[in-house]
Amino acid sequence: MTSQFNSLLQVLDYFKNEEVCISYLAKSRWSDTPSCPHCGNVGAYITNRGYKCKAKECAKKFSVTTGTIFENTKISLRTWFAAMYLCTAHKKGISSLQLSRDLAITQKTAWFLLHRIREMLLSNQSEQLDGTVEIDETYVGGSLKNKSNKKRAAMRAVNGQWVDTKTAVFAIVQRDGQVRTTLLSTTRPKTSDVLPIIQANVREDALIVTDSSTMYGSLKHSYKHEVVNHATSEYVRGVFHTNTVEGFFSLLKRGIIGIYHYVSPKHLQRYCNEFGYRYNTRKVSDCLRFEDAIKNVNGVRLTYANLIK
Repeated sequence: MTSQFNSLLQVLDYFKNEEVCISYLAKSRWSDTPSCPHCGNVGAYITNRGYKCKAKECAKKFSVTTGTIFENTKISLRTWFAAMYLCTAHKKGISSLQLSRDLAITQKTAWFLLHRIREMLLSNQSEQLDGTVEIDETYVGGSLKNKSNKKRAAMRAVNGQWVDTKTAVFAIVQRDGQVRTTLLSTTRPKTSDVLPIIQANVREDALIVTDSSTMYGSLKHSYKHEVVNHATSEYVRGVFHTNTVEGFFSLLKRGIIGIYHYVSPKHLQRYCNEFGYRYNTRKVSDCLRFEDAIKNVNGVRLTYANLIK
């Protein structure tokens, strides 16, 4: 793509009308030759309202938004593109209230729009991580000490113990590389909870660095494994530390606390996708990150009914 913009004003100037947006999206999706989203056939006739597949056995009509995150949207592509730029450029994200004010749309529309953008920001994670890989977990949710007495009383289990309302976020980071995040179903994870995730995302010849949690004890049988014992105030031992993954957690939590204030466990994975995408594209410009995000629009759908279900 040949576009260049470094601010929201330049984005709006570049995408000055819907025709420019449609042309840009078509170029990003298909380059010079449209491809039918129904059957995959390359080649289509141009119609008054879009395209018609050249394959006789298909011959279905489609538009530039068919089969994308934009399908059946009532929001202009110009608004979509501005929202995508803001979401991917802001290092800690943008709230739906702020986006609604910036783009003159309702807060409900902005909230739905942002979740659809997050849905498509799950970048390609088929390639396993290599080199030095740091692994850690963090817990997202309100502190017990900040809850009212009424909420504390409601949280007591039958046996009189507190119910843990936090959600565990498990992260794997390759130094100078990418991050992978997964929500765990328990706040007291065991080896059986994390080992399949590690094996799916980390090459066998990688060097893994973790803290001294017992759930990482069996890694030494499958990987080169170094432990930094935080319990004895050991945080760095030569080149062995978990500062990289903890730095990502810092960005995630500062965004949740400072921008979103509250994130429900139901939607937390999408927020992790958003922060992970920005982290994985941290070395490119805002313009290139936007262009890369546009390439992820194909085959992604999130309806409002499914979002709130």
